[in-house]
Parts: sequence; C-alpha cells; structure tokens
Amino acid sequence: MIDPNKIKKDFPILRQKVNGKDLVYLDNAATTQKPQVVIDAITNYYQNDNANIHRGVHTLAERATQKYEEAREKLAKFIGAGSSREVLFTSGTTGALNLVAQSWGRANLKKGDTVLLTVMEHHSNLVPWQILSKELGFSLEFIHVTKDGLLEEAEGTIRRVKPKLLAFTHVSNVLGTINPVKNLTKAAHDVGALVLVDGAQAVAHLPVNVSALGCDFYALSGHKMFGPTGVGVLWGREELLKEMPPFLGGGEMIKEVYLREASYKEPPYKFEAGTPHIEGVIGLGAAVDYLNSLGMKEIQEQEEELISYALNELEKVKDLNIFGTFDPKKRSGVVAFTVARIHPHDLATVLDQEGIAIRSGNHCAMPLHSHFKLVATARASFSVYNAKEEVGKLVEGIEKAKKILQ
Repeated sequence: MIDPNKIKKDFPILRQKVNGKDLVYLDNAATTQKPQVVIDAITNYYQNDNANIHRGVHTLAERATQKYEEAREKLAKFIGAGSSREVLFTSGTTGALNLVAQSWGRANLKKGDTVLLTVMEHHSNLVPWQILSKELGFSLEFIHVTKDGLLEEAEGTIRRVKPKLLAFTHVSNVLGTINPVKNLTKAAHDVGALVLVDGAQAVAHLPVNVSALGCDFYALSGHKMFGPTGVGVLWGREELLKEMPPFLGGGEMIKEVYLREASYKEPPYKFEAGTPHIEGVIGLGAAVDYLNSLGMKEIQEQEEELISYALNELEKVKDLNIFGTFDPKKRSGVVAFTVARIHPHDLATVLDQEGIAIRSGNHCAMPLHSHFKLVATARASFSVYNAKEEVGKLVEGIEKAKKILQ
C-alpha cells in the first residue's frame, strides 16, 4: 500500500506553511503539484539541452528532439496506444477537444447530424460543440444525470439518438463519477458513432488503456497528472488521424510549401504546427515515469480507500450535503459539497486561513450545477499524497467555518 506521507516528501511545494499552518492541498482536480523529478527534468532541459526540435542537426537539437520523442513513446505506453504515431501533443485537454471539434468535426458534421454529450461535461467539452453546431447546423443532445451523479439511461439514449459522435468525460470533475467508458463506447459503436473521451480527471487516478476501452479519441492534460501546465495529449486512432485535416498551419507540420498550396506530414506531426511546448513535453514524460514508479493500480487502490474514508467523515458533519455516488468503486477522489447557510467562497476563505486549499464555484460545469439547482459548490479533490489525517483537518476547518459563518 502506498504511504502518502512518504510520497509527500517528493513534492517540495507541500513542505510549506500557509497562514502559519501546514499546507493541506485538496485542489488536485484543478491542478496537481509537481514532484522534484519533474521539476528537475524541466530545469535540466533548459540548463543542458535547450534547442528547437526536429529541424536542427546540431547536438543540442538532436538531444532535445530525442527527449521530446521519448516522452511521446512513454505517453503511448502509459495509455495503451497502439503506436506513438497516435499521440498528439496539445496545449492541454481543452486544446485536444477543440482539435477534434475543429478538425474531425468540421470535416464530418453537417445539418441533420447529432453530437451526444452529457449534462456533467466540463465547459471544454461543451463550448467547442456549441460553437461548431451554430456554424454547421448539427444538433446537440444530452445524457441526463441522476441525483446520485450517474448517467441516466445512457445506453438507451445512445440507441434513441443515434449520434454521429458521443463525447463524454471519463471522470466528472464535480461529482467524481467514473463513467463506464467501455460499455458506452460499445453502445455508440453499435449505432455507428465515434467516441471522444475527456480523460483529464482519470489518468492520474486509475489505469487507462485506450485500446481496451475501445474509444476513438482520448484527451488528457499534463498538469492534472503531476506534469507541467500548458501541455496535453490527444490520442486518436491512426486511421482517423490520417483522414483528418490539420487544425493549425505553420512550420514543422508540412512536407512542402508553395505560394498557393502545401502538402502535410503524416500524424502526429500534421497536428503539431510551430514550436511546441518542448520542456513541458519532457516534464510530462518525467511525470509518466513517476506515476509508473508508484503503479496506477496501487494509486487507484489507495485513493479508493481515502475517498471512502473522506465520504464517511464528511457525512457526519451536520448541515453538509455531498453530491454524487457514495460507492468508492464508481467515483474518483473528488467530493463536491455544500454547507447550509454558508456560501462556498466564504467556506473556502476560512479554510485557507487554516492552510487548507479547496476549490469553490461551479468548476467549469455550470449546466451540471444548474441541473442540481446550485449556484456553486465547495470541492475537495484528493491525490496520492493526501492522507487520512488531512481529511480530519478538513472536517475541523469546516466546523470552524460553521461557527464563524452560520
């Protein structure tokens, strides 16, 4: 079993005090902290290998290119891709989802088609489709969410709607719900739909194998999995990527350029125009190494035990209402809640005075909050370096906030 207190020593930022109290960082769904090995990988690139990649034949360029492409290989293995050619580096999950919308979506969707989403989607998997649907005239339909935070009649909705694309989150960033990707993908494929999965909240918390899941596209962010901000991945089936037009035009993604036309490289390079986030990709490769050293199955088991404990302890707090399922096998380490007569922003402010970092607001999921008739929630989100005693500090902080604010 993983010892979170031992793991915490790998993360230098967690050694500090905030407002005179030991930092309790429970905002991991927004971004995870970075282990020293990731920080070192980025620093080492700038100190020793800083050069633009692919284009140069000098030693620094070749070293930088090698590390960049090694990171692509690591990501491919980490998510179970069939080939590293299926791994595209992007600016993050948002960039990856927009790439699918603007490349595959623009080329394949038309009036009369339907894109099926869920009510629990992050804005990054809603707004791109809203923008495109207004331009191209296709419809948006939604799978509803039960009061327990599960998708309601999902497979039945897929059969009824018969979408061209099903796009949904692997793990909800509000409810923590782990959606049954494999089952939903099969149902979508049975009606001829492609499947896009937002994996931002999944890859650092449970094993992900895109080949086994059977989906067609999978998007993720580096900063949610102990890597740097500004870098992410779109995985796509190679045959689909080959058919898709490039999303951005510029250097690096071309074979030949003439004044009035150009030809493009094969994936993944066709989708990586311009100078990429080189140090971010190298840092993400180091984050993958770190996760592999802990073991994704072991991480999942440790977090299941922690979330079960957290739900049990928080449920004891009077006037506190938790959203989502209480089954730790069906949810990841995210707990959204409200406390009667206290605004989530005020609660987060008091907790910060106790050194406890949580998130408050609608968490870029306004339609989901509207669905539950909420303006905002407080959200505590856990990672592998969080321990049970930190749950206790969270509960103590909430009780103190109640005395001050209620």
